[in-house]
Amino acid sequence: MDFSNRKIVKTADGSNTLKLNDVDENFHSCNGAITESMHIFINNGLLHIANLKNDIRILEVGFGTGLNALLTIIKAKELNLKVYYLGYEAFPLNEHEYKSLNYYDIIGNNSSQYFYTMHECEFDKDFMIADNFSFCKKKEKIEEAHLPKDYFDIIYFDAFAPDIQPELWSIEIFQKISNSLKSNGMLITYSAKGEVRRNLKNADFIIEKLPGPPGKREITRAVKR
Repeated sequence: MDFSNRKIVKTADGSNTLKLNDVDENFHSCNGAITESMHIFINNGLLHIANLKNDIRILEVGFGTGLNALLTIIKAKELNLKVYYLGYEAFPLNEHEYKSLNYYDIIGNNSSQYFYTMHECEFDKDFMIADNFSFCKKKEKIEEAHLPKDYFDIIYFDAFAPDIQPELWSIEIFQKISNSLKSNGMLITYSAKGEVRRNLKNADFIIEKLPGPPGKREITRAVKR
């Protein structure tokens, strides 16, 4: 599959996303890109951890458009959280693609400077995107990544759907990223497939079913035992 063959599409809340042309698969929900990311990764991910601590390390599997990271920066500034953010993306956006996304127009809060810096900064180097937000991105498959042990507080798992990238939803991958989580660290994802939840359980996660965003009945939060 050609993951670089994609086009810009508008979603129901007015925010843009990308669609893979080879298959019927969007980077974000057609019911609202920003709405989906806020519900899953911020409201049920970041804010859950922020109730416990204010110095947070995040791993994102599937950096993609950068929307999850952008919303995290804004919320971290609002709540005075200190965040280290590491994003993996094997097929990064080109300049035309990320400049066609309108997230900062909708979000405001000087978010365009954060958004462009994340997309234009070098790979494999740490950058202070904001006073409280350190960021690094890697152009690498998570299967090949060398992750630190017992390091992250939360994983944003935002890979393409299991039928598109089944290798990323395996027990082996979940075990690998579980090893990089601190005790009681958590993984949050949009997928609620039975196979995904079974693989998470077999990787020694405790599963929690949560209500989904518009157009989706459930999402999954998994806590490391």
